Amino acid sequence: MRAEALNRIKLVFALFDADGNGYLTTNDFELMAKRVLQAAPDSDDAAKNAMLAAFRSYWTTLVSALDSNHDGRVSFEEYAACVLDPERFNEAISEFAKSLAALGDPDSDGLIERPLFVALMTAIGFELANINALFDAFEPTDSDRITVEAWDTGIREYYRPDKVGIPGDYLVGDPSV
Repeated sequence: MRAEALNRIKLVFALFDADGNGYLTTNDFELMAKRVLQAAPDSDDAAKNAMLAAFRSYWTTLVSALDSNHDGRVSFEEYAACVLDPERFNEAISEFAKSLAALGDPDSDGLIERPLFVALMTAIGFELANINALFDAFEPTDSDRITVEAWDTGIREYYRPDKVGIPGDYLVGDPSV
């Protein structure tokens, strides 16, 4: 596994672990979903429901595949083993990527404006400098918008263990490096 992929996954695990106890639980995913939905007040109910369903599907995939002792929680080691295996986790990531990108496009024009992108990524817990570096890596238009497709692809690539030098790497560490 590439170090870049492991660093990306460590960051996401830490963000999802809302209570900081070292494990992911259903409550962590519900809290994250609530924060993300609050950051997109102009999105329609269908987009919000799809995003909520994606968070729940993400959690269900994790817990059903990894919670061998049935305690309702997933450790980092269990998480990394599943998330970095595209065959096991591709469907949940695809649903999540599609839903998050769509949530960022409330007017359905295929473009995401920087302020909403920043609001959604901040709700997830990423740092502002990293968020802006990521947005810039997606090569925004002159009107400071990126395509839904670029963000969807960027989310999917983030979870690929074989990817390096991708826009998602800007979310980890110092974005000026």
